[in-house]
Amino acid sequence: MSALLSIQDLKVGFRMGRGVVAEAVKGVSFDIAPHSTVALVGESGSGKSVTAMSVLNLLPDNAERAGRILWQGHKDLLHTPMRELQALRGREIACVFQDPMSSLNPVFDVGKQLSEPLMKHLGLSRSAAIRRAEELLGEVGIPEPRRRLSSYPHEMSGGQQQRVMIAMALACEPKLLIADEPTTALDVTIQRQILELLAKLKIEHQMSVLFISHDLGLVGEIADQVVVMRNGIVREQGPVARIFSAPKDDYTKALLACRPSLEGNPARLMVIDDHIAATQAAARGEAAAARAEAKAKDGSTPVVLEVKSLAKSFWLRTGVFGKREFKAVQNVNFQLRRGHTLGVVGESGSGKTTMGLTLLRLHEPTSGEVLFDGRNLLALTDRERQAMRRRIQIVFQNPYASLNPRFTIGQTLVEPMAIHGIGTSLAEREQRARSLLEKVGLDGRAFGKYPHEFSGGQRQRVAIARCLTLEPEVLVLDEAVSALDVSVQAQVLNLLKDLQDDLGLAYVFISHDLAVVRFISDEVLVMKDGVVVEQASAQQILAAPREEYTKRLLAAVPRGYRAGAAASS
Repeated sequence: MSALLSIQDLKVGFRMGRGVVAEAVKGVSFDIAPHSTVALVGESGSGKSVTAMSVLNLLPDNAERAGRILWQGHKDLLHTPMRELQALRGREIACVFQDPMSSLNPVFDVGKQLSEPLMKHLGLSRSAAIRRAEELLGEVGIPEPRRRLSSYPHEMSGGQQQRVMIAMALACEPKLLIADEPTTALDVTIQRQILELLAKLKIEHQMSVLFISHDLGLVGEIADQVVVMRNGIVREQGPVARIFSAPKDDYTKALLACRPSLEGNPARLMVIDDHIAATQAAARGEAAAARAEAKAKDGSTPVVLEVKSLAKSFWLRTGVFGKREFKAVQNVNFQLRRGHTLGVVGESGSGKTTMGLTLLRLHEPTSGEVLFDGRNLLALTDRERQAMRRRIQIVFQNPYASLNPRFTIGQTLVEPMAIHGIGTSLAEREQRARSLLEKVGLDGRAFGKYPHEFSGGQRQRVAIARCLTLEPEVLVLDEAVSALDVSVQAQVLNLLKDLQDDLGLAYVFISHDLAVVRFISDEVLVMKDGVVVEQASAQQILAAPREEYTKRLLAAVPRGYRAGAAASS
């Protein structure tokens, strides 16, 4: 059977000025068979998205492509006129991207956006397109599809937005669906639903899928073939069973090993380079160092933060004059000890982020107490709160959105010190900023650069360094590693553990990823609909969860390829 899509010796470079071309893809080749799922896997910067976007030439104008991309055995998409390529887009080859809010038009309702490709490519009338749009919403599992046709993207959850994107992509029944990190920002249960939906739709529509991800554990559950990329080169490819049971390349082995696991709890996570070095040492007959297990924390350390009956409600308009109370957080209680980590887990909408923001009074609480150093943070005056805030800091999920793009990294770190009177002079503050950059693993050259010049993992390190400028005692980490690829995630998690050991920091670690929470947390709160449904040590929660909701969260965690388990067929 001939390939549906055949990529042959693809090379992609980007013109950078003065004749310089930066090579992003360096001779990549692989095939996608009809009715199959091929996963393209690698870290950020590996070239996987550039490879996929080359298929429909969705690259910027400074891109240069060479090689062959054969569609259905004869049409070379690298040399297809733009008019023909536009006819293919959406009709025979469709795309689903990572962030649906950047792909959906915020000023058009869902019905209009779904009906547009139906009218453009299939020539349906407006009324026929709307009827088909309603069917598509039902097909991808959105409740009350007729009502949802008039909804705008911002009125839907992240999982629903991604389902709308999948419905749009499937509108014209394409032969190939390119899914570029479609579940990265979603919680584990929604991620599971999207994976199962893609597998079901693939069978129903008899289509092929090119699934792009940085997480081998995830693609092991959906792929037939796996292509592993690093630095623009294919390091290994083959059937999913062989890749998981007997990987040949050291990089593939490292990708499989560096993700946190629900079984066991090492003191440190291995990163890509560590694992490759260990594998090469073993090949030379050198003994590998034993992997240390994490030690139990001292349960007698002083309590730094105590939360009592914390609640937060929002008032939503109903009609012209009416309003109703939405209880986002209800009756949350916990204690956090110095040098310990409290993990907070739950699905999107469970109230975990609202709880974290309310701790810092970034949301004003409805009721309750937050006792820090014997004082109730929720009862402080503005002046008292300003002095106390330097001792309790927050790291957000998206470091690019929380760093000022017009400030250099040096300015970003020096500004909070100047505001709070830390250091006696600019020179002293700059010296302190440079030492903090070294502490989080960035060299002195980072001081004069801007946020856009760094990778996602490096920006998150800058965000952590900014918090440390104020010498805090407690850090609230809100999905701080969820958008990072597995190797960078391991580096940041190791950094957080090192800083905790060195400085005695206490963390409130908010995440939807139970494997990450297992690695870093001492105690875990499980939240659902604003309520804590289960609270115990990390080991106890994961080994013997009591609540059905917690069991469902654990069951949704990707575990990679398992022999005998159905992946995509």
